[in-house]
Amino acid sequence: MTTTLAIYDMDKTVTRRPTFGLFLAHAVRQLSPWRLVFLPVVGLTLIPYALKLVDRGRLKEWNYRLLVGRPTPQQLEPVVRSFADRQVETNILAGARTRIAEDKAAGRRLVLATASYRLYAAAIAERLGFDDVIATDTLPDRKGRIVAKIDGANCYGLGKLDMIEAWLQREGLERQAVHIRFYSDHVSDAPVHAWSDEAFATNPHDRLVRVATDAGWEVLDWRDRKRAGP
Repeated sequence: MTTTLAIYDMDKTVTRRPTFGLFLAHAVRQLSPWRLVFLPVVGLTLIPYALKLVDRGRLKEWNYRLLVGRPTPQQLEPVVRSFADRQVETNILAGARTRIAEDKAAGRRLVLATASYRLYAAAIAERLGFDDVIATDTLPDRKGRIVAKIDGANCYGLGKLDMIEAWLQREGLERQAVHIRFYSDHVSDAPVHAWSDEAFATNPHDRLVRVATDAGWEVLDWRDRKRAGP
């Protein structure tokens, strides 16, 4: 029997707005408002990223450390809970909710695959009814505090495909024995689109539209109710 999977990116595919900056803003207000003094430094971190001196993963680590610091799990848990509640209440696209419900009703196993930190992405996924989460993990420090250090790879680009394949292996799922549909808004996920059985360029930016058109992938737009995909 073939296992059917529906794998979703999160930011700007399921959500209206990217979640990382929203999480930092929420966490700094809840945990340490005094860290807002570091906002000018956060702006400066964009310079080495723009110059391609650091990658997205390192940029995330820097900005988390500046604004969130090193909270304990006990300190961070209520912050994550309230943040996830807020995102599900205000930041989920109606078309995404509809398609997630349809995929679930069709018996597909729902997987969220996102470059966002698992520490909050998993809470959002749970509230939306996802079965599994593939995301960027973090390592605790020696005192068990939740720090920004990425454990393994940032779940982005080719790294996301590698992490999905590793997840399949851990779950005992052979690629040829599963049918995969994949939804994402960004061209960085084109390797996963190409690898999947059903590729959906969802709320795509222009570069992904061009790639999707050439590859024959279906284009969905959930940003406008009148143009939402079936």
